[in-house]
Amino acid sequence: SLAERANLAGVRHIVLVLSGKGGVGKSTLSTQLALALRSAGNRVGILDVDLCGPSIPRMLRAQDSAVHQCDSGWVPVGVGQDSAIALMSIGFLLERPDDAVVWRGPKKNALIKQFVTDVAWGDLDFLIVDTPPGTSDEHISTVEALRPHRLLGAVLVTTPQ
Repeated sequence: SLAERANLAGVRHIVLVLSGKGGVGKSTLSTQLALALRSAGNRVGILDVDLCGPSIPRMLRAQDSAVHQCDSGWVPVGVGQDSAIALMSIGFLLERPDDAVVWRGPKKNALIKQFVTDVAWGDLDFLIVDTPPGTSDEHISTVEALRPHRLLGAVLVTTPQ
């Protein structure tokens, strides 16, 4: 739709951060990548679609932030030293940030699609997308929702064992 195109229209590059399993440091890498890109002078956003364990708000000390809505969707929370990184996380929408979300397929995929398209990002050089671990429907939903936009690529986090 036009609205969803508008919300990602100002995003120049999108980077998916993926892993085959949990606990390999994907959220840590997403956070560090965002901070590094920001310190290099880029406008950066992080989209945390890890429904099982949205840990990025805690990593950036933003777990108590509230998400507000505007005409074009959710307004990301400003995080980091100068609040210069735009963050949207499923964690902001849960009752308690430590709640794990147990949802089945279609509901999960609808949420991810809405999540990708309903955030008012404004102008960004990079949008880092922290995905759930594994290779599930959630990844397909995320990629399909992003497909009409500029997908820069993916960073795959593995373990050295």
